[in-house]
Amino acid sequence: MNITTRNQLLYSQTAESCSRIVTHKYSTSFSLGIWMLHKSIRNAICAIYGFVRLADEIVDTFLENDQKTLLDRFKQDTYAAIEEGISLNPILHNFQGVVRRYNIEKDLIESFFTSMEMDLSYQVHSVDSYEEYIYGSAEVVGLMCLHVFTNGDQKHYDKLADSAVSLGSAFQKVNFLRDMRQDSIELQRQYFPQLQLSGFTKAAKKAIEEEIEQDFNKAYHGIMKLPIKARLGVYLAYLYYWTLLQKIKMVSPEQISSVRIRVSNRRKCYLLFKALVLNKFNLL
Repeated sequence: MNITTRNQLLYSQTAESCSRIVTHKYSTSFSLGIWMLHKSIRNAICAIYGFVRLADEIVDTFLENDQKTLLDRFKQDTYAAIEEGISLNPILHNFQGVVRRYNIEKDLIESFFTSMEMDLSYQVHSVDSYEEYIYGSAEVVGLMCLHVFTNGDQKHYDKLADSAVSLGSAFQKVNFLRDMRQDSIELQRQYFPQLQLSGFTKAAKKAIEEEIEQDFNKAYHGIMKLPIKARLGVYLAYLYYWTLLQKIKMVSPEQISSVRIRVSNRRKCYLLFKALVLNKFNLL
């Protein structure tokens, strides 16, 4: 191996490390789920998460900056990286490699950016904009990951696409409930369109929870049909978010609006143990 090839490999490895660091720093729960994936696909999922995380940071965190300009530049850099097969942004360099390797469609990436742009202009969502936002911010991410899990098997991908969409939707809606205080007070956003009419009442909260449970039920059957290399990690993430939803169901709308509901580290350890036992005895 000549020095040029060695340095190219070193840069790609460094880019992979950056994606792993971002994933671990921003989400210990997802990091645990990713660690339960087969090692052959862990980097690819970290690459997707790292890419999504950077865009989220632009629209959610850098409030004193020109967020539109930052997002437009990030979007242009993303497409350039995919087209050229290289980026000096290590997160984008790692992401473009995954996009090219697993043939992730440009339409999915475009829908994702559309939702990120909506975060800069929408404070209250209609039914239509809410559905479009959920699709672009979460469901397409599930589909990107499914491309990795099925590794080019289009027939398998097509069979599991609806379940991947449902799981992404469920995760995002749970996040909306968990982060309602921050979204409404700090970011002045209201995602659930039904709250415009009645406010965040017990009845409205229950209706949202039932909608999320339907998403989880649709997703579960698909999880059980995932390739072995992906099933345990995805199931663990499913367990975590399902448990978080159950905690949310036990508290009042007022509590949701004032505190951030969490799953304790002890409970996370129990969920990991449960998933490992089920996997050990081929019950997944």
